[in-house]
Amino acid sequence: MLPLQCPTQNYDWGSTDAIPGFQRRQPLGMPVAEVWLGTHPMGTAQIVDERGGERPLTEVAGHLDFMLKVLAADRPLSIQVHPNAAQAQAGYAAEEARGVPLDAPERVFKDPRPKPEMVVALSTFDTLVGFRPTAEILRVLMPLAHPRVRELTRQLRTDPGFAGIVRLLEGLLLDPPSAEDVAAIVDQCRDALADGIDIKRAYATAVEVEKHFPGDVGVLVSLLLNRLTLQPGEAAYLDTGIIHAHLSGMCLEVMVSSDNVLRAGLTSKHVDPAGLVLCLEEGMSRVARVTPHLFGTSTDIFSPSREFALSMTQSSQADPAGVTLPATGPRLLICTGGEVAVLNERDEMLHLRRGDAAYADEGDGELRIVGTGEIAQAYAPEGATGRLDDLL
Repeated sequence: MLPLQCPTQNYDWGSTDAIPGFQRRQPLGMPVAEVWLGTHPMGTAQIVDERGGERPLTEVAGHLDFMLKVLAADRPLSIQVHPNAAQAQAGYAAEEARGVPLDAPERVFKDPRPKPEMVVALSTFDTLVGFRPTAEILRVLMPLAHPRVRELTRQLRTDPGFAGIVRLLEGLLLDPPSAEDVAAIVDQCRDALADGIDIKRAYATAVEVEKHFPGDVGVLVSLLLNRLTLQPGEAAYLDTGIIHAHLSGMCLEVMVSSDNVLRAGLTSKHVDPAGLVLCLEEGMSRVARVTPHLFGTSTDIFSPSREFALSMTQSSQADPAGVTLPATGPRLLICTGGEVAVLNERDEMLHLRRGDAAYADEGDGELRIVGTGEIAQAYAPEGATGRLDDLL
């Protein structure tokens, strides 16, 4: 078992205090959006030795196919989609051939891997996931009297279903309304709310998003998307091709080790609306929720895909002998609350407090935790065959 020092990402949508507080540090006044646990070249964790020296986790683990993040959002993230395996390979090869630097702002494909992911809420967590059904979108749009919305309504009535919604979105992104039109439509949403009218929180979401991104086309896109609220310990799976935009809150994210994102609104980063549309696949928040299964009496396991799984294990004084964690291969661990001792099969011990991270491998065997706290553990599910790079 090896303690880790993990890099952070200071994206502008991050919280100034949530992650520093989680890591028991003083805020520095800048937004801290993510902590990365893993071996991705854009943010590799460091092993900390007994003398406090650091070296890359890759020296011990090689390339891990999965990664774990802590995410904290004070305002909405971009409207985005993650590519599937074929799209990621083609996009990465094309940008490599054009010589686009990996750290260039316009670089979209940072690696040749897909990016399915799962979020597990650490606080109340709000997100937009997938398109609403046609009938629900029409219910949202019809009370709004703005000419651009009337045109969207007419278009969707004529061309319903998932393909029609994608064409509607494409038209919005490639020919966005003016900032004045967006403001006028949001005013109508605000008026509806004042009259006690909302449809599945669509108008409230548009008003909320517009505060952060006035005039942005993403404000109107939010009307088309399902809003999903997760309470602490609840999870949602976001497969490749599923349009989404996290709104606020703190969560863990476990995913394939990739940083490929196609954006089209609610962001200061590079956008690729045409590329986003090409990557869209059908999916809705009604099926995004992940129901855990119980391991022992103290562990929830979330395993929505063959590429990764996440366990959440609690221990207390009611478990004086400790609680055994699932999995025995390479694992990334983070303490999400309290303070625990982690013991491997050789009875070696590592103390972790809230925010502390560690890496364990096959040689550590089964791990158990003693103390009063909670440990999250990311790993490849049992039965996964081969490395992801070999499967692409």
